[in-house]
Amino acid sequence: MTERVKLIWDFRGPNAKHIAEHHAKHLNEFIETKNLQHSFTGHEEISPMFSIAFMVVEKSLMQSLRETLKPTRGQLYDE
Repeated sequence: MTERVKLIWDFRGPNAKHIAEHHAKHLNEFIETKNLQHSFTGHEEISPMFSIAFMVVEKSLMQSLRETLKPTRGQLYDE
């Protein structure tokens, strides 16, 4: 399988979990609209005041998606 990256958006504050969940829905819509193969999204509560939304994509798409979607950070994705 090709190398993949995890693009991450950080959300902090008392509404972080709900914002991350909502953002993940929009990321999933983006994947469907652009028909991105082998991609998926999700959200994770790190603590009550810190949550993330993420999108896992093929590494070859990273540069263009980073410019378009402006994630907070990214990392290599290891299943």
